[in-house]
Amino acid sequence: MSGFTYNRLDKNNAAVLLVDHQTGLLSLVKDFGPNDFKNNVLALASTAKFFNLPTILTTSFEQGPNGPMLPEVKQLFPDAPYIARPGQINAWDNQDFVKAVEATGKKQLIIAGIVTDVCVSFCALSAVEAGYDVFVVTDASGTFNEVCRHAAWNRMSNAGIQLVNWFSVACELHRDWRNDIEGLGSLLASYIPDYKNLMTSYSAIQNGASATSEKAPAHA
Repeated sequence: MSGFTYNRLDKNNAAVLLVDHQTGLLSLVKDFGPNDFKNNVLALASTAKFFNLPTILTTSFEQGPNGPMLPEVKQLFPDAPYIARPGQINAWDNQDFVKAVEATGKKQLIIAGIVTDVCVSFCALSAVEAGYDVFVVTDASGTFNEVCRHAAWNRMSNAGIQLVNWFSVACELHRDWRNDIEGLGSLLASYIPDYKNLMTSYSAIQNGASATSEKAPAHA
């Protein structure tokens, strides 16, 4: 396509914003099954951890029905900025949150949260307005139904936001399998059962090749 520039994720220029993955709000997510959705959220969080990406956690009115941040997410990032917003629905309306984003020094923002059409969209659109390149992780963001989901996707896409999934985020950040075969493979296998089969097969082949090499006779 003439004039098109592939703006790919760069692990040296990206930060992750996990917005309102709260125990109460989790019950509102109906466009994914609960187990699949939680798996995707933890997969994205683990991806951020694997690549050492600056990660910011934020919650909305957690002392109310929205509830606290998912404990598994919070445990992954004990030292990350944690912005408990007292009431702002749009995280970008909270100055502490914006300052934490600015402090990362990164221009690419990977955003996911609950719900897609409000907490995610509002934050993502505001970040674009502020001059950031925004990537929204679709399968780690959830909402009431597919109608709400697609309306939000269209709104964000029209604003230039890239819609991705956690698997594509991990692969685009990694760029080349040779950078760390076992590391990336282990990450993927932890959250994609079928990928565990691939890595088991790969390990067996590697072990077999190693054994064959050890048995090969030395040439004079």
